[in-house]
Order: sequence, then structure tokens, then C-alpha cells
Amino acid sequence: MMSAAVIQAAQAAANSDERTGVKPQIIHPEGWAKALGYANGMLMPDGTLHIGGQIGWTKDKVFMAKDFVGQMEQALVNIAEIVRTAGGEVTDIGRLTWFIKDKTAYLAQQKEVGEAYRRVFGKHFPAMSMLVINDLVEDEALVEIEGTAYISS
Repeated sequence: MMSAAVIQAAQAAANSDERTGVKPQIIHPEGWAKALGYANGMLMPDGTLHIGGQIGWTKDKVFMAKDFVGQMEQALVNIAEIVRTAGGEVTDIGRLTWFIKDKTAYLAQQKEVGEAYRRVFGKHFPAMSMLVINDLVEDEALVEIEGTAYISS
């Protein structure tokens, strides 16, 4: 039977990297469906949190909203949950990149977009870019948002 010290040493070795001594940590909020072929978040040893593109589905990968504003708000909720799981708050987010399929829908609903944004992020406005794209991998998705945060220890 292995002692606790041997188990801890084995775990530390599995989580270490020759360059830094620590590997990045996969961030996967509790109760979320398994991410297949990607990570929802990757916390680097220096505290940088890379947030994979989030779309407007729930933790069970179900689209509850069919409209742009509803999906955008859910994507932001997902991002906030990833940041909290990593030990941070939405105010730790430094950058968001939005990928949208319908510029007209976005422009026509800017008031509703702003209201939904503030429900999730309050008055925190990180650096942002928005790109209009032809399509997203998930057919029902209207928006995908990725970001970067810094989680201080």
C-alpha cells in the first residue's frame, strides 16, 4: 500500500513541467457536460486563464434560447462560471473576443444586448473585439465568445 507521501509525490510529478514546475490546469465547472476535444478553460501557472469559445447553450449542451440576445447572455454566464471555477471574478477578465453570425441582429438589438451584458458582467468592460463570421461549428449557435482573464493567487 502506498503512503500518503508517495501519492502526493506522484501527483506533484504528474502536475509538474520541467520548465516551470507546474502544468496548466484544466478548468471544467462542476456539473457541466464533458468537453470533448477541447477545454472550457485553461489556467496557466502564471495565473492567466484562457477561456475557450463559449456558445449559448447550458451546462448540459442544450440551447434554451433561439435568439441572439438569449444565446449571448448564456455564453457570458458560461464564461463567468469558468472564471469563478478558476477562483476569479468577472472583473478579472481582461479580454473578450466575440464571433457573431448576424451583424444586423446585433445592431438591431444593441439596447437588449447591453442590458443582458450588464446582468452578467455589471459595469466591467474588458478589451473586446467582435468579428462577423460566416458560420459556427454548432448549427444552432448564433454567437461564440472567448476570453482571457488573470487570476491572482
